[in-house]
Amino acid sequence: MSLSSLKEKLANKNYSVSFGEVVKINATIITAKGLHVSISDMVKIVSDATGQETVGMVTEIDADLFFITPFSFVEGFRSGDKVFLDSTGLNIPVGPALLGRVVDSFMRPIDGKGSLKDGKLTPIIKAPIAAMKRGMIDEIFSVGVKSIDGLLTCGKGQKLGIFAGSGVGKSTLMGMIVRGADAPIKVVALIGERGREVPEFIEKNLGGDLTNTVIVVATSDDSPLMRKYGAFAAMSVAEHFKDQGRDVLFIMDSVTRFAMAQREIGLALGEPPTSKGYPPSSLTLLPQLMERAGKEEGKGSITAFFTVLIEGDDMGDPIADQSRSILDGHIVLSREMTDFGIYPPIHILNSASRVMSDIITPEHLKAVMKFRRLYTLLKENETLIRIGAYTKGSDAELDEAIDKKEDMEAFITQDSTIQIPFEQTKEILITLMNS
Repeated sequence: MSLSSLKEKLANKNYSVSFGEVVKINATIITAKGLHVSISDMVKIVSDATGQETVGMVTEIDADLFFITPFSFVEGFRSGDKVFLDSTGLNIPVGPALLGRVVDSFMRPIDGKGSLKDGKLTPIIKAPIAAMKRGMIDEIFSVGVKSIDGLLTCGKGQKLGIFAGSGVGKSTLMGMIVRGADAPIKVVALIGERGREVPEFIEKNLGGDLTNTVIVVATSDDSPLMRKYGAFAAMSVAEHFKDQGRDVLFIMDSVTRFAMAQREIGLALGEPPTSKGYPPSSLTLLPQLMERAGKEEGKGSITAFFTVLIEGDDMGDPIADQSRSILDGHIVLSREMTDFGIYPPIHILNSASRVMSDIITPEHLKAVMKFRRLYTLLKENETLIRIGAYTKGSDAELDEAIDKKEDMEAFITQDSTIQIPFEQTKEILITLMNS
């Protein structure tokens, strides 16, 4: 090819970096034009005046205009600032260097222990495990908590919810599960909680031990997008280790704050509010996250615990209701039991594990059913017993429940610093019910 024809060919192409321009800004949305973008594209906004940069996501397109939800706050930006496509997209680096670290939604360390070595890039948003590729849940997943292992037994790859009002003790139970879980890798997502709770959770609930643990943090002062994608990013970290054939514990606090972040985003984009102000996207987002946990054939498993904050202790809350329909079991914490000094305050009769009967022995299952029956009898006749209106000998089964009341309450009570092996828990329960 001659030099003149090469010059002519190059002259017909624009090899400069293309960029768009900000045309409007409000507290939650940046409107821009001048780029050919798609929904969920990542863009970088650069201030002409200060050189300040922020990253955002394209969440709506209207003809030549596109709307960006920023990952940080918009102070300092103005009309005319440049908008560039971010070539890395919505990807995060994952790898063994994350173990023992505390990171934000983009895997940037926030623990002051130095930078991370470059890991393998993986997308934050992925499709859930295909239905026909899911493995059968047929192995017990021990968490070291007697009331869960004995009466609400979990399986590897199961998804459970921990439903609790504020101040009932879900953070303490989370710490017990993380410390006692029979899993080589543990991923903890703290989404939308107070910043004070992060070091408190690490030191008080985990005892400062982050061995084989990754903690992903997006606090309440972070932008809604950081809180939303912090949960998805943490799940991508868990999936990375699951794809290596490892069993992973994933625990997230809380689904409610995650849904609230999407509520802020959805309402800012003009979605109609439904029950309690949640737009439809808040409810459709839950299965996109939760269904990514599970057991996959030929790979490892992600056993997930999602905490759900029950506002006003109302189990009819739309987020709680939607979560229960997606999950494979629910653990309900009782404020009444907390008031009585029973910890962890798990309300056994309102809680259920949908896979328990498939993974435990018939002898264990028989003991569980008898425990629940006796405990139900105690609750139904509690007032009669307390005022002395019940005469012993009237009901043999209720007499047995009264005789075993203290032992049953001792079984569901456990010090937060102690972990009990599964086999020991099973033997205690069977012995108690057969005595």
